[in-house]
Order: sequence, then structure tokens, then C-alpha cells
Amino acid sequence: MGMVNPCALVSSCHLMKTVSRTWVNGTLCLTYQQALPTQPVPTLQHTCERYLILLEPFVEVDELKRTKQLVQEFLKPGGVGEKLQKGIERKAHNTDNWLTDYMVQTDYLDNRLPVVAYSNNSGSFPRMDFRDEEGQIRCAAKVIRAILDFKTMIDNEALPVDYLGGKPLCMKQYSQMLSSCRVPGLETDSVVFHGKTSYPSRYITLAYNSQFFMVEVYNNDGIPLTVHQLCVQLERICSSSLETSTEPVGILTSLNRDSWSKCYDRLIQDKTNKEALSAIQRSICVVCLDKAMPQVPDDMYTRCNVLQMMHGGGSQWNSANRWFDKSLQFIIGEDGAFGNNVSHSCLDGTIGMALTDYVLASIKKLEIMESSTVPLPTPQKLHFNITADIKKAIEEAKRSIDKPGFSILSFNHYGKNFLKANKMSPDAFIQMAIQLAYYRVHRQHCASYEAASMRLFRQGRVGEIPSTSSASVAFVMAFNDPNKKNTEKVDLLRKAIEVHKWNTNMEISGQTVFGHFLGLQHQATEKNIPMPDIFTDASFDKVFDYRLATSQVPSKSGCLPCAGPYQCKTYDICYTLLKDDMIFVVSAFKTNTENNSEELKKAVEDALLDMRTIL
Repeated sequence: MGMVNPCALVSSCHLMKTVSRTWVNGTLCLTYQQALPTQPVPTLQHTCERYLILLEPFVEVDELKRTKQLVQEFLKPGGVGEKLQKGIERKAHNTDNWLTDYMVQTDYLDNRLPVVAYSNNSGSFPRMDFRDEEGQIRCAAKVIRAILDFKTMIDNEALPVDYLGGKPLCMKQYSQMLSSCRVPGLETDSVVFHGKTSYPSRYITLAYNSQFFMVEVYNNDGIPLTVHQLCVQLERICSSSLETSTEPVGILTSLNRDSWSKCYDRLIQDKTNKEALSAIQRSICVVCLDKAMPQVPDDMYTRCNVLQMMHGGGSQWNSANRWFDKSLQFIIGEDGAFGNNVSHSCLDGTIGMALTDYVLASIKKLEIMESSTVPLPTPQKLHFNITADIKKAIEEAKRSIDKPGFSILSFNHYGKNFLKANKMSPDAFIQMAIQLAYYRVHRQHCASYEAASMRLFRQGRVGEIPSTSSASVAFVMAFNDPNKKNTEKVDLLRKAIEVHKWNTNMEISGQTVFGHFLGLQHQATEKNIPMPDIFTDASFDKVFDYRLATSQVPSKSGCLPCAGPYQCKTYDICYTLLKDDMIFVVSAFKTNTENNSEELKKAVEDALLDMRTIL
């Protein structure tokens, strides 16, 4: 079998991580939408060849030989592989994107772990300049108005197109980001999109004191309320909604999906509950007015704010002041805390970041001016009738809400400029530093990936770039060998970087190994074909049972992007690269005693400093 040589096939195309976007009136992406290419189906031969290359760092010679035999069997003309491949090709011919629904179904909707930390992602932003309820209300009113302005651009198809490397990106997610929600199901969840219905939402859901309110945000003529009018509406709620004995229903959305779906099924048997749940699902978004968190020293604030955005800071604080199934939640604390929480099943983090960047830029310009005193409809509190078994589930949710450990590294020794001056891809360099750090902590290599946007294709979502390669392993082992010369270490680093760039270009051009195999597995299930041996072989998990998930999330507004590990045994690292510094958010579940986010964070810092010395 002819093997693919990554080093020989490195594309000259450099992956541009930063999406270009200018906030001026223009034509919405839908101008280019139908002209966007559809996601290609890789050839079976090419994917299997790349799979064997990815396997090399993890298996001994005998195991690799056995897996090669399984691959050859899978590739036989007229065999099961060819049959499954034809199924994908038929789907690709009949749909806009053959992979996206498989990916969303597998990674999110079928996943029965809680969405808090395991699935949803969040952003922690610099602290606002207020420390009281009045400032909180004024800020929230501006945030809501900015969201409505963004929504107007979406509705009028006046949102500027996003580009990556000069190529237009799919904008479908923007039309689905508002008025959408994940809905729990007994075996699998679903996502409802209400933005394009005959009667689109004219209200937001406000979460306050763990209670939920419908707040109309448009005048009768369809014009959004002014910032002043929104302040009036929010003040009405805050002045009348003191702490009550109302059960904190929102915290149920933090349960594992099986437990939550059973509660949901019981709740909707009651008409009042069903109407309240529908109202939240249909609303434009959720805006959470959080109570102030306990004061902490300045050097601890950022980490505490990350936890507040991820899960509310704990059931005794704001974890019940959330609806974690909602596509978008904007969080404003009485103490100036600000951030968001995004349902990954509805949209990708970069799309939520684009809206939040817009909101932050807008609220600096918005003024609170006295406006019309036209009577506004009173915000409507959503009521729930709670039975004894639901109360019991609420108490379970309070006890079990997961709290991953987060460690934040603000690295200010160098950034993109230094790496570019050394003619190295900044992103690939960071990936090699993470590989080195993981090995130093755990004394072994692990399956790892970097998230990649697939929006160059119609309805594309997220791909997975394999980060561990034979080249990265060779670099890591040489770097830790005192007998190796610096020149040799640099050469191996450059080779590892080139391989990662090649893998990146393969993924964003649609040549996805993991995605292709995922599609083939789904085809086997749909056709009731026994799962082929290539997928049940022990080697398969060694490549795709990831222990390290990473993503670069650019932000224009000083955001700390954060995501919890998608499994108990996994680390997650989100990072932002700037001209002269970098920021990393490392997370691991405290319940996994083998992983330690603080230890890995320190190892990343040491790796970055040590790698600079060989340059």
C-alpha cells in the first residue's frame, strides 16, 4: 500500500486563524451561501493511509502490522468499506453537508453527560466599571439593545460576510444563533430553531434571583426598545422580584441528560410548566443578572470569573440563575462580572464570540437617553408547578453540578511576532509546546487534537486536527535528551511544525480522517451492517480516544475563552495568541486524580520558555 508522506505534501497555503470581519452594512453571507463548496468526501484509500500514519506513535510494530491487515481487508474491492463509502457519497450528493449532522448528533445530542463544562463553552471578559445594581441594569440594557441591533442585521441580511484566507465562510449559524435551544430527550436530545418561524420572538428571557421573566424588547411598530426603555423594564423586575421560596428550576439544566430529560418529561405534563418551558426556548436569548460573588483578591478574580461564566460559581451563588440549554446566555454580575455561555449543540464558540465582540464594542457607544413614556407591557414572570420528585431532582442538581479545575496562564515573554520572526507558524509552535508539556507531566504521549473551523464548506461546523504525530514525538523526545544539540532540536521542531501545518490544511480542506471514519460508522449503523473490525480494533481508540483537546479562539475584546473537558479523563486547553503575549486556560476535572490543570499549566509555561532558548 502506498503511504502518504506528510512532510512531502505540506501545502504552501498557511492557515489564517483570524476571521476577518468589518462591522459595516453589507451583504449577508447568503449572497455566497449557495456558491460555497460542499464538504468533499475523502477517498477511502487516502483516509486509511493517513490513519496508519497517525497510528505510528501509539503502537508497536506487531500491532501496526495487524492493523494494516484490517485496513487492507476494509479496502477490498466490493467489500464493506466500499459499500459504506458509497452510502456517504450518496448522502453528500443529496445534502448540503454529509458530515455536520453526524458530528452534532454524536458529539452533542447523543452525549448523555451534563452540558455544563462537558459541552457548553463560555467566555470571561474584563470586569465592567460598576459595582451596584443600578450599574448592572444599565449595562444589561445596553447589552440587550446591542443584541437586538445585531439581530436586525441578521434579519435584514445585512451582516457582513466572514472571510478566512480571503475565502468567504458559511454564515448559516448566524441565522440560527438566536431564538434557539437544546431540548432534552430520553435517548437523544434535539435542537429547536425559532428565529425563522412565522411568529418570531419579540422578547428575551431574563434570569434574576433564579427566576425567569419574559421581557418584551420591541415597540408595537417593531422598533427595538431604547436603552432607557429597557432600563425601565429591568428595574421593574429587580424592584419586584425579591428572594422568594420559588424552586430554582434552572439548575435542572445542569443535570446529566438522562436525569434532566426525565424531569423535563414530567414537567411538561403540567400546562403551566409546558408554557414556561416553551417561552424560554422561543426567546431571543437569556440575559442573566447575577448577584455579586464573594470578593477575592485581584489575582484570583479572573479564575473566579471563568468559573462563574462556566457554571455560575456554585449552587449557593448563580448556578440556578441559568438555562444551560439555551443557545446564548449573556451574564452580567452586580459586581461588574461579564461573560457568556454558549450551547455548542446550537452554534460554535467562534460565532458566539463574534456577537459578544460586537456587543462589547457597541455598549461603549450606546447612550441612555430619556425616551418615549409610551406604556410598556409589564414583564411576565414564568411560573412552574413543582412536585416532590422534581424538588428532589433540584437538590441532586445542587449537589452534583460539576466544578472543573481551571488554571490560567498569562504568558508575556513573547507572542506571535517573535515566532513569525523565527519563520515558525505560531499556532503549530504552540501545539508542539503543549505536546512537550503533556509528556513532561505524564511521561507518555497521548492522542490529542486541535479544533478547526470547517466553515469554508456549506453548513460546516468543527473539525479535529490531529496534533500528535511521529514528528511531534521525535521532537519531544529529542528536546528532553541532554545529548542532543540545539540545532538538531530546532530541525525536529520545524519538521513537527510542518507536519502539523499539513494536517491542518488537510482538515480545513475537508480531508478529515476522524470525520470520515465517523461517517462510515454511522453508515454501518444505519444499514444494520456489523461494525467493521477496523473500528473495533484496540488500535482505533489509541488514535481517537483523545486525552487532550485544544482550540485557539481569537477575540478582539480581551476575552478568556474557556471550555471544560468533554470527558472526565481529558484536559481542555483554550488559548489566544497575541502579538507579544499569549493566554491559556487549562481545565481538568478535579474528580480525575491523574490530571492536574495547575501542573499542566506550569509545564506549558516551562515548555514555552525552554523552547525559546533553542531558537
